[in-house]
Amino acid sequence: MKTITRAAQAETEEKKSRFLAELVPYDDLARRLTELRAAHPKANHHVTAYRYLNDENQLIEHGKDDGEPSGTSGVPCLKVLQGRDLINVAVIVTRYFGGTKLGTGGLVRAYSGATHAVCAIADIIDYIPQGEATLFAAFSDAEPLEQACGQDGITVLDRQFETTGTRITISGPKETVAELADRFPAKTD
Repeated sequence: MKTITRAAQAETEEKKSRFLAELVPYDDLARRLTELRAAHPKANHHVTAYRYLNDENQLIEHGKDDGEPSGTSGVPCLKVLQGRDLINVAVIVTRYFGGTKLGTGGLVRAYSGATHAVCAIADIIDYIPQGEATLFAAFSDAEPLEQACGQDGITVLDRQFETTGTRITISGPKETVAELADRFPAKTD
């Protein structure tokens, strides 16, 4: 699976209709859609498609036509995301009508083409599942714990000093976090 590091934008045109495509992290979809609707009040449609993993690690995906004929826009955008094996992303395609009807086949080509265009310029990386854990070490073992938390990809979210040692909450690649949690299990009182 793949994902993106930051948003990307591309513009395409089909028979004088303009298609402004934006690929965003899934968590930014609602905010960005609101911003685009405000920035483009004269646009005819704001088609969306997304794929993400929920908290139970289930794949959730959907395409929304936003007033275009059913199945001509949201699903073609979603199929591009599926074909590129993208996860935790959303695409928003804003359409300005150019005066010429595209027909159902033309709409499918135009929306999927706009999504392909934005994916082609996006900074796409391998998707690495992330996790969190709380670790504990007695003061005598604090140095190895601190070194372990200094690894690439590990982010310290919280650090607490207790009477018997150090408790650190971290996030990072799920496998690395699990290994550290086994090595430095959180002490329970």
